[in-house]
Amino acid sequence: MARVPDRHYGVALVALSAVLWSTAGLFVRMAALDSWTIVAWRSLFAFLTLGALALVRRRARPLRALPRPGRTELTAIALSVASSISYVIALDMTTVANVMTIYAALPFIATGVAFVWLRERVTKRFLAAGAVALGGIVLMAGAAATAHDLLGIGAAIVTTASFALQLVHARRHPTMDTTVMSALAAAGCMLLAAPLAQATLPTPAQLVACALFGVLTTGFAYVLVLAGGRLIPSGEAGFVSMLDVVLGPLWVWIFYDERPGGTVLAGGAVVLAAVAWYLATHRGPALDVEPAQIV
Repeated sequence: MARVPDRHYGVALVALSAVLWSTAGLFVRMAALDSWTIVAWRSLFAFLTLGALALVRRRARPLRALPRPGRTELTAIALSVASSISYVIALDMTTVANVMTIYAALPFIATGVAFVWLRERVTKRFLAAGAVALGGIVLMAGAAATAHDLLGIGAAIVTTASFALQLVHARRHPTMDTTVMSALAAAGCMLLAAPLAQATLPTPAQLVACALFGVLTTGFAYVLVLAGGRLIPSGEAGFVSMLDVVLGPLWVWIFYDERPGGTVLAGGAVVLAAVAWYLATHRGPALDVEPAQIV
């Protein structure tokens, strides 16, 4: 059974990560580069940041800052690479509001995965809220203006699913060093994206945008959410991350006048209403791992 202070600390870490994560769309718009170039430069800055953090944390044993990855670590790296690359592609191909509406399904996917993998408890209320949220996502996807939007929505689904798997994986392996794994994932993203990135050097303003993206959104946010996610149930971590859903479209609306359409707003409202209803009627998370059951 997790201690109450541990739970509060976990919620705070995940909430802060959501605020940082919400700036991703803003930095993608600021950079004004193709997806692969953004991924390459963002990953470089993220790797430098996370690598430095890992070395500082292990300064007494620097040679052990990069342990030999096993199956657990390789799985974490692969999931992080998938979510990172697909997220930038999604933000580049469709609106931030569309991406955030899909991302709003994170707590339902995370809890579903945890139910199967960790045998965490699932309630009928959760299943009902998840079904309503799915309806909102279908409504939003049906309003996609172009095939480009649909591809962006598909990429957002990959992002959300792989990130949900990351949350559950971190909870399943609480001793895993999330800082080192995130650094290695950033290196993997960089190696994959570099051959596809533009050959010319971005402008100073574009590099600043990529640096902020890498340091804040990819670097610190990933470490915070994976560290906090191991202290609270996977579904609850997903719910706290819903701050991103509200703040993400807000930043680009304020700074770039990127306004979502009426149907997208309606679909997003359905998803957020499902989340809000579940939270309002939630009688308290099960902090220990229980046998799988639907009650």
